[in-house]
Amino acid sequence: MDIKCVKIKIPTKLLAKIDIIAKDRRINRSQFIQNVVQLYILERDPNCIQERLRMGYQIMAELNLKLAEEDNDDGLLEYYERQLAEAE
Repeated sequence: MDIKCVKIKIPTKLLAKIDIIAKDRRINRSQFIQNVVQLYILERDPNCIQERLRMGYQIMAELNLKLAEEDNDDGLLEYYERQLAEAE
């Protein structure tokens, strides 16, 4: 995958929220913003159900790996269960 570094301006309060969510997911800020932008684009294209499913599985795979590596993290497990509930 070809990746390019970009500079954007984000309000301080919004960035703080991004950081909190990224920390909860145990991903970095860049990964979080990439995921959000990809999902935003996919939501606007009704013909991309396969791509949406693929992205969802990739996001959940990150969580599954973290759960497997860390074993007993109740906060991550709760987040995982919320993600599954939202997907239904």
